[in-house]
Amino acid sequence: MLQASGRVGLKVGVVLNPVAGGGKLKRHWPQIAASLKAHFGDFDLRETQISGDGERLAIDLAADGCALVIAAGGDGTASEVADGLLQARHETGRTSELGLLPCGTGTDFARALDLPRGIDSALKHLAGAEAKKVDAGRICYIDDHGALASRHFINIASLGLSGAADRAVNADKRKGRVSAKALFFWRTVLEFMRYKFQDVRITIDDGEPVEARMALVAVANGKFFGGGMMIAPDAELSDGEFDVVIVRAASKLGLIRDLRLLYGGRHRNHPAITILRGRKVLVEPLGDADKNGALVDIDGESPGRIPATFEILPGALTLRY
Repeated sequence: MLQASGRVGLKVGVVLNPVAGGGKLKRHWPQIAASLKAHFGDFDLRETQISGDGERLAIDLAADGCALVIAAGGDGTASEVADGLLQARHETGRTSELGLLPCGTGTDFARALDLPRGIDSALKHLAGAEAKKVDAGRICYIDDHGALASRHFINIASLGLSGAADRAVNADKRKGRVSAKALFFWRTVLEFMRYKFQDVRITIDDGEPVEARMALVAVANGKFFGGGMMIAPDAELSDGEFDVVIVRAASKLGLIRDLRLLYGGRHRNHPAITILRGRKVLVEPLGDADKNGALVDIDGESPGRIPATFEILPGALTLRY
């Protein structure tokens, strides 16, 4: 008989995205559920139905007293669950740990944590891992209806080409059927060929504003995004600052050629790239707000556009990994 290897008495909740990884988690759910029970004992399962459900379900599980909430899905699921747990902590003062069971089109946050591959290996590792305080981010932006919106993020929020690529990837019928790296790469290249460089003003903390005609600005808590691009090679989850990566307008063919540098984090000295650091970042469109109102990317989703403000929340999230 299988015995739970997790901590005795730990109340566990699971937020499952049934379409993550092309439905892989849902298809293999009986085996996954058995592994969860073996490592954690009984658990409370909730399934997402539409975008945004992860946030609400995580709040509910935290309110029900779950000490550990496992996000089963990709980066979007993990981000929504983290957002819900951070909201619950703010509203109730109760801290729930976040755990990851990564499976999805994008698993960039898990990649930075170097989590084991394979469901049972990942759950075994999670059961024996310690909880650590890590930073989170909060972004305020303009949503697709023109209203001011805000949410938390755990990995990377960005704007420009990444927002357009997110929308293309999430609408691609091959999502979940081809590798995330290949899908993100080709959709990024295709969107880049259509992309018109945008003019923005970037203000970091109380520094002098930086004006740039840019392809991309990434405000990074973690290292990876876009299906394995190491956009912020020096980013740390617990240093209390963002790494701000500005990719300026340059030859499109040259930038496409140099995309390979991003996968190995070898772009620090690229002439079109500037990397800065700070705790608060404001990005505004210059001139025509419609033309330069760049789309935002928040942990692999694109719900709106700039102007946007990014703030670091040091040690706000309790992550088991």
